[in-house]
Amino acid sequence: MTALVCVLTIAVAGCTAPAAGTDKDTGSAAPTASERNEIDLADLQSRWWTWASSAPTETNPVADTTGEFCADRQPADVWLLAGSFGETVSRRCTVPAGQPLAGPAVNQITDVPAVCDAFMREAWGEVELDGSPLDLSRADLSEITVTGVPDNPVLGAEGTFRTHGCGLWFTVPSLTPGQHTLVIKGGSTNFELEVDYDLTVTAAT
Repeated sequence: MTALVCVLTIAVAGCTAPAAGTDKDTGSAAPTASERNEIDLADLQSRWWTWASSAPTETNPVADTTGEFCADRQPADVWLLAGSFGETVSRRCTVPAGQPLAGPAVNQITDVPAVCDAFMREAWGEVELDGSPLDLSRADLSEITVTGVPDNPVLGAEGTFRTHGCGLWFTVPSLTPGQHTLVIKGGSTNFELEVDYDLTVTAAT
C-alpha cells in the first residue's frame, strides 16, 4: 500500500503530550487532559482511518466539501472529524448532544516506518474551538489495523491492512447544545490543509 498523507479528524487520544515537534505554536491546553475522556491513541488512529476509508469518493468524509456526509458511518461513542486532501474546506455539521469529538490536525499512513519519521519531523498543527486553542497529542509511530471499502480515495485499496500511522491529534469533550466553530490547520513537507467546521450541537432528548 502506498504512503498517503491526509488530515483529520477523531476519537479521543490517550497520549496527551503537546506537539512539541511542530514548527508553529499550537497554543495552550483547552481543555486539559483531566477534563476529557481518554481513549488509546493507536485505537483512535485505527478507527479514524477505517472510518475515513469506509466510503467511495462521492460520499467520502475527507473528500466532502460541504459537510453533507460528516454524519455518515459515525461510531456510537465518538464523533470523528475529517480533514482534507490538502485543500481549504468549509463544512456544516450537526452533532448529537453528549458526543465527544476527535480527529487529526494532520496525519499519515504508511507501510514504511521511516516515512512517518520524516513526516513527523516537519509536521505542525493548530486547532481552535470557538477561538480557543486545543492541545494536540503527538503520535510518532503506531501499528494500526485499517479496513477500506472498494473505490475509497483514502487507502486507494479494498481490504484490511496491518500498517503504521502517525500524526497530530485533537480531542474535545461533548459540547454544549448550540453553535460552535472548530478550525483545523495542519501540514508537513509540501502539504497543508485547513478545514473550518460550523457545528450545530443538538439538544439532549
